[in-house]
Amino acid sequence: MNSTEVSQSRGWSVFIHSLRHSPGLGRLLFVRLSSQVTDGIFQAALVGSILFNPERHADPLAVAGGLAVLLLPYSLIGPFAGALLDHWDRRNVLLYANLLRGAIIGLVAIAVASGAPDLVVLISALAATGASRFVAAGLSAGLPHVARREVIVATNALFTTLGGAMLSVGLGITLGLRAIFGDDNSGSALTMLAGIVLAVVSGGLAHGFRPLQLGPDEPDDPGRSAFHAVSVGLWHGARAVATHKTVAAALSAIGAHRLVFGMNTLMILVLTRQMGPGDGLDRVSLVIGFTGAGALLAAVITPIAVARVGRYAALMCALGVGAVAEVTVLGFHFAVICGSAFVLGLIGQVAKLCGDVAMQVDVGDAVRGQVFSVQDAVFNIAYVGAVTIAALAIPVDGHATVLVVLGVVLYLLGMVAVRALYNRAEQAGEPAAGPRAVSDPAA
Repeated sequence: MNSTEVSQSRGWSVFIHSLRHSPGLGRLLFVRLSSQVTDGIFQAALVGSILFNPERHADPLAVAGGLAVLLLPYSLIGPFAGALLDHWDRRNVLLYANLLRGAIIGLVAIAVASGAPDLVVLISALAATGASRFVAAGLSAGLPHVARREVIVATNALFTTLGGAMLSVGLGITLGLRAIFGDDNSGSALTMLAGIVLAVVSGGLAHGFRPLQLGPDEPDDPGRSAFHAVSVGLWHGARAVATHKTVAAALSAIGAHRLVFGMNTLMILVLTRQMGPGDGLDRVSLVIGFTGAGALLAAVITPIAVARVGRYAALMCALGVGAVAEVTVLGFHFAVICGSAFVLGLIGQVAKLCGDVAMQVDVGDAVRGQVFSVQDAVFNIAYVGAVTIAALAIPVDGHATVLVVLGVVLYLLGMVAVRALYNRAEQAGEPAAGPRAVSDPAA
């Protein structure tokens, strides 16, 4: 075993040592955890207030179509704002984005309590989702400034997976508050207000960093205006992705998974809606729990897999396992769907962790925030596209065989894209393309 493999196999112990001696790393972890709990509360309360609210009778397909229309503008325009992560102090971005998110959640709660139409609620939720994605990109872009390079894989695994687990914690808080306040408009609004408290806490923790402690080291175009940075941000990020084939490969895997995830999400909503408002939300929560458990396991196996076989093999294996898991959904049995959710949560998190490492290690700090904004675009556009396709093709009972088959094909196409891009990376002589270098995040 060479020094690189030894370093990676000891990643967790070295990470614990780093956490103990780096207050910034621990603070960033708590910012992420509080932020993700906020997301979990808001997302679960939003779904409950629209789909599982006895005072509302929204058709899940109509809601899916509305989400697709409303999220598409953010997917195309919102990611440009990621350029600000390379233009402004990321500490301030995390602070004000969290405070803005808390204020918007308050507006959404008012809209729900007043019985406003679903369209009004969703438009308000769109703004909150945009702020949340901005916070997530800022956390990922700032991580290399507080994490030691040799433990970046383990650090990503812990941060991202614990963050995902906090979504489930937020869901649990929402279910508990719904039991207290009720599931009508007023109860849904009161439940949603809990997210404001966590958003403020997250912003306060972010404010505790020193100025520029999270970067950027050299602000993008410091002599230019923020408007200029936003206007060219996505283009600069896309150009950086095109230059770094290993990053493009990871984003291809993430995009393929997000497409399948979007279609499966709508199928689950339609299937559970047939069971009635009460049982439906409980079953959705169960599927989310299995997905989160799979993501938690990814935190353990991803650092080991990357150290032993490299990012390329980890991505290819994840997509292959995802294709097999998607096939099992064809039976449309709820127990099998829960098992598939566990596996897909696992492989989706593996792809996400490999993607984060590629963007944090293979890309320079000057454009790192812009590259993460491209990832946000992939996340949202893939999800919107999948939900739109599913809304047009899914039957009333949710048994959409054609969508499951399409999901399998998408995973296979993702494997083809990853292989082709890594081949091009090797031909171009990219540092992270070789077998040993791919397994070494410091390469």
